[in-house]
Amino acid sequence: MRLKIDCSYDGTDFHGWARQPDLRTVQGELEAAIAKVLHLWQPAGQTADYPSAFAKALANQSAPVSFWPHLVVAGRTDTGVHARGQVCHLDLDQDLLGRAQGHLDPARFKPWDALTYRLRRILPDDLSVSAISPAPEGFDARFSASDRVYVYRVADDQTSYDPRLRSFVLNLRRSTDIQIMNTALAEIVGLHDFGSFATPNPGGTTIREVKYAHWRRVGADSLSLSNYSPNSGNLMVETDRNAADCSPSSSGDSSRASSDHKSQIPTAHPGQSQSKTQAVGWRPGQDSAYQIDILESGLLEFTIIADAFAHNMVRSLVNASLQVGMGKKSLEWFLDKIHNPQREGASGPAPACGLTLEKVNYPPDNLLAARSQAIRAKRTLD
Repeated sequence: MRLKIDCSYDGTDFHGWARQPDLRTVQGELEAAIAKVLHLWQPAGQTADYPSAFAKALANQSAPVSFWPHLVVAGRTDTGVHARGQVCHLDLDQDLLGRAQGHLDPARFKPWDALTYRLRRILPDDLSVSAISPAPEGFDARFSASDRVYVYRVADDQTSYDPRLRSFVLNLRRSTDIQIMNTALAEIVGLHDFGSFATPNPGGTTIREVKYAHWRRVGADSLSLSNYSPNSGNLMVETDRNAADCSPSSSGDSSRASSDHKSQIPTAHPGQSQSKTQAVGWRPGQDSAYQIDILESGLLEFTIIADAFAHNMVRSLVNASLQVGMGKKSLEWFLDKIHNPQREGASGPAPACGLTLEKVNYPPDNLLAARSQAIRAKRTLD
């Protein structure tokens, strides 16, 4: 059977998605973890470094296994590129999949749920599987995709740069003109040859259809602790007396708090009663709002959506548009690169750290096979 796997990863310490000899890759780590759960291979001696050891063995084709857990991915991200919405598929015999069940209750865990459960417990902290499910008929993680959504994040000199984001944001240290960058990018929407910004695969083409491309500045959003009194250092909590539990875990989504649940942080100890409004040391008139800016406040975000991307295409477009936005290149230079595709004189790719694959979209199930057939055809501008 074919399984659809949704995963995410911090690409900082990975040498890209694709398995490579002697290098840590996302594909290598995930395939290694699957092999461990399904008892496909057991190295001699210590197994603490199992994923890396197995990944190396697979890459060198030296692992004595009868089945190779080969993953097919929607987007082969480069070294240092992150993913929040990566999708891949795995063809797996049902008997092998059944090995993931173990002692897990089959009434609660389908075989693919058991595989998800066990993978989450052995994968490294920079790689996560969010869901595994049977793939619909005709599904191919790579060729069935209708479009892919990438976001590139930048901190320019108008941003109060947060060092905690250094692995996910380009710290540009210069001002940019978003308006002229978006004027340039308006020209790339549609079907174009992106030969100035990408390297084709052998026998392939750099013709792609871009559906959306736009820079924006993230608003100064914040979390408002409206019941916190900075002067007293205490919290005033308003609760619904009929609610048995107003903790975030009880609802599954702390963002859905109603007006009757203005805060979900209790102040009373177990066994103590709590009035409608209660905070030790709080006095009326001290309740001034306390704001905590979200991490992405003020950043520049470039979002691009296309049916597919050629190698280095997104990061090269990012760098080229930033060059225009900083005044280092003219708008005419950018437009010439679009209408006269050639790598000579083009800008190189922006650093990988700022790029994240956010989402991969697919058509309805009844159109998956047709989409897969159509995308395999070599594209032209005609």
